[in-house]
Parts: sequence; structure tokens; C-alpha cells
Amino acid sequence: MEGFLISSLAEAVRMLWSLDPELYFIVYISLYVSFFSTLIASVLGIPLGFLVAVKEFRGKRAVITILNTLLALPTVVIGLFVYAFLSRRGILGDLGMLYTPWAIVVGQVILITPWVTTFTLAAVSRIDSRYRRTAMTLGANLWQTSLSIAKEARYGILAAIIAAFGRAIAEIGIAMMLGGNIKGFTRTMTTAMALEHNKGEFILALGLGIVLLSISLFMNIFMQLVQGRYGSAR
Repeated sequence: MEGFLISSLAEAVRMLWSLDPELYFIVYISLYVSFFSTLIASVLGIPLGFLVAVKEFRGKRAVITILNTLLALPTVVIGLFVYAFLSRRGILGDLGMLYTPWAIVVGQVILITPWVTTFTLAAVSRIDSRYRRTAMTLGANLWQTSLSIAKEARYGILAAIIAAFGRAIAEIGIAMMLGGNIKGFTRTMTTAMALEHNKGEFILALGLGIVLLSISLFMNIFMQLVQGRYGSAR
């Protein structure tokens, strides 16, 4: 068993070194859908988190509770929900998005927008409220005040984006249900690893696992640097 593992790992490293086109196309699809999911989720989630943090309104505590609950939203629930809309009999079936990379993007946006929103809310809430009052006292309008607060919370917001990207690239349920794991089109690292495991072929799965772990390691190191700068900035 040990010899099999070592030989499979060596073959996986050789596959990575030889720039195997199938492996790297799977990596490309994973990065593609995760990038656009994170981009859209950031455009939606950062302003929403900022708004919830700085505005006082009735039901604010309930909104925060809902956002925290959505952090644990099962991916299969999102997959079923989006599938119902994008299937041929669904409301958006005419768009033909099901089993395409953009169907995965839609599902992942729903998954990670609460992450961006909640972590942005936490980052902005840490900024002393006196900072906002001082800026407005000095004549800054609402837009200028918001930009000043965002600048102070920028490291926390960046950490929120990094965390959301990490959640998206490691996701499997949505990618499998909405992408269909189609070779050369919608197969991501996680779905390919699951498929290769079921087939009893571990070389490609190990190669993809090495890439995924490397990306996770890089992101964790980067997040530690960001959080360190955020802590020192405070």
C-alpha cells in the first residue's frame, strides 16, 4: 500500500511537471468560476455589509442573525434551488445556463455572498464610530465618510474576499449539480477528484489535490499577512 501511494504520488508530480493539458484545464476551470463568483459576490456583499454596519435600522439584529445563519447554508440546498430555476422547466430555463460554468458561478455567488457580507460587516464594525462622526463634523459628506471608513477597514475587507474565494474553490456540491462534471467544459478540481476516486484512479486526483492544497496554502499565508497588517493598522 505504501509503495502504491509513493508511486502514485510520484506519477502525479510527473504529471504536474509535464504540464498535462487535462489537469491544467481543470485547474483553469476551477480558477475561472471561483474568480468570477468572488468578483460578483464582492460587488454585492461589500456594499451590503458596509450598509448594515454603519446604518441603524429596525430589524438590524435579525439581519445579522440571518447572515450568520447563511454562512452554514448547505451547498446541496443551493444546488437544488438554482437547478429548479435553470432547468428546462424552470423560470430561467430558456437561458440555457444549466451545465455550464456560469451555472456554477450563479450557485457559488449565492454561497459566498453571505461570507463577504458578514466579514465586511465585522471589519467595518471594528472601526470606532467616533471616526465617522469626526469625519462628518469636519465637513465630509456621506460618500467621503464611507470612503474613509472603507480605507480604514480595507485589510479586513480584503480578508473577507480571500476567505470567500477559498470557500468557492473548495466547493463540490454546487459544481457537481449545476456543472454536471463535463470533461473539458465544467469539470473542476473537486468534482474531478471525486470522479477519479470513484473510478479507482488516483494519479490525476493526487495531482489536483496537490494543486488545491498549494492554492489553499498560498491563500492562508496571504490571509495571515493581511490580518497581521490589519491588526497593526488598528
